[in-house]
Order: sequence, then C-alpha cells, then structure tokens
Amino acid sequence: MTETLIWSVCLLLATLVPTTIQHKMKRELGKGDSTEWQQLWYSNFEEYQRLTEPSFDNNTVSNVTVQLGGTAFLHCRVRNLGERTISWVRRRDWHILTSGVFTYTNDERFQVLHAEGTDDWTLQIKYLQKRDNGTYECQVSTGTGIMSHFVNLHIVVPEAYIVGSGEHHIDLGSVISLVCMIDKSPQPPQYVFWFHNNRMINYDTARGGISVETESGPKTQSKLTIRDAHDVDSGNYTCSASNTEPASVFVFVSEVMDYVAGDKMAAISRRKSSSGSDVIANFMWFIVMPLVALAAR
Repeated sequence: MTETLIWSVCLLLATLVPTTIQHKMKRELGKGDSTEWQQLWYSNFEEYQRLTEPSFDNNTVSNVTVQLGGTAFLHCRVRNLGERTISWVRRRDWHILTSGVFTYTNDERFQVLHAEGTDDWTLQIKYLQKRDNGTYECQVSTGTGIMSHFVNLHIVVPEAYIVGSGEHHIDLGSVISLVCMIDKSPQPPQYVFWFHNNRMINYDTARGGISVETESGPKTQSKLTIRDAHDVDSGNYTCSASNTEPASVFVFVSEVMDYVAGDKMAAISRRKSSSGSDVIANFMWFIVMPLVALAAR
C-alpha cells in the first residue's frame, strides 16, 4: 500500500512540474505568447544547425592566377564536415576529379591535399596547360542539398619582346647589344636563353666576347652583349625564357664604307637614269615637231 502511494505521488509530480515550468516560461515570454515561445525554439534550432552543418570558410568565388607550366593550389576550407565527403569537379566537362582523398582521373597531374584534422581540402594541379584554364567546384552534400565553393583558375602565358625595331644594323667591329623583356609573368622565369640562328650562345666560349646579364623581377630583363662584331654574327637572334613565348630580331653586320658606297651607287644610278630620260625626250621633240608643222599646212 505504501509503495503504491509513493508511485502515485511521483506520477503526479512528473505531470505537474513540466506544466508549471512551461507556464512560468510562457509568462516570462509575455503572458502566454506562443509566437515568442516558437521563436525561442527555432532560434535555438537554427543555432544548433549552424553549429553542426558544414560551412565554407570563404563563400565568395576565388580567383587564382598561375603561370603556364607551374603548379596551381585551389583551396577549399570546410568547417563541421563530420562524416561528409568533399569532391572537386571540373565545370568545363563536369568531370569529378577527386572525392575525399581519392582521385578519379587518369591525369596524374591532379591530386587532393589534406592533412588529418584540418579543414583544408586543396586541389593541386601540376605542370599547368592552357586547357586547365577554367572554373573548378568544391562541393559537399548536406541534408538540404549540395553546398559549393567555386575557384576560377587563370593560366597566363608570359611574353618576351626585344627592345627596338625588327631589324638592327651594326657596324663591323662594334658591339651588338640586345635587351629582352619578359612581360605578364607572375614569377620570374627559371632561365633566359639567347639563340643565334637556332644555336644557343649563352655559354659560347668558342666565339668569345659574348655575355648575358639577367635581372629578375616583376619584369625580367636579359641583356645580350657581343663585342667586336663580324659579318658572321649577322642573322636571327632569339630570346627564349621558360614557359614564355619567344621573341626574335634580325641583326645586320656590315662595314660603314658599304653604306657610303651604296649611297654613291644609288646617286650614280639616279643620274644615269635622269640623263637617259633627257636624251629620249630631246629625240622625241625633234621627231614630233616637224610632223605637227606638216599637219598644220
């Protein structure tokens, strides 16, 4: 009998206490305003959802610029990932490149980098080619759908140009000096080579008198100097840097007297031409005038 009485009291308390607490909370929220009670509940739920649902560290679109032939690192940081899986997708052809730490392409240049315990899932692309240019999507599946972060990869091709016109005229025995500029390069080139008629001359010890000075920077500059120029030094000179479109210029080496002699020959030719024209004009005058006089009679 006593045990039954005790259980009855416990059940009565279990029924009354939650009801009393709820009424008290409703009074504190505004005399039984159920709307505020729901707002409190939903705000707590949203806070819980915010703390447990995955989210990207950067919700904006990222832009990455890398030089042709270099290595690109596309970062994707996700908090509260839990047991979910990160995938990288190439938007150009919707090809799934990686899922988790596994790679789903035969192209060995692609790999995902992830350190255990971190939020960073980085897509690495080595030996970049022009066709790698485009948008890549980092995505994760959630209970409400797919969340995505986009990265635009821009491949740039540096260009070389040689200061001056397309032709250089050098006097025999003087110095050939050519300056090559490397433009549109995110990082300095690993090397700059000079070629004379398809033959590299950076380290030409047989010819001698050749020096190359390269200054790296936002605009890399390379200067080629050839002392005591000979006629065999005439020809095409090309500046070629790593992963860069090359530039060429033609150099003519000749004696100063050649120019003088050439000018004299041109003047003599003009005088001969002019003299010959005068003779022909006088001859035609003596033939045409009598004919005109006869026709007038």
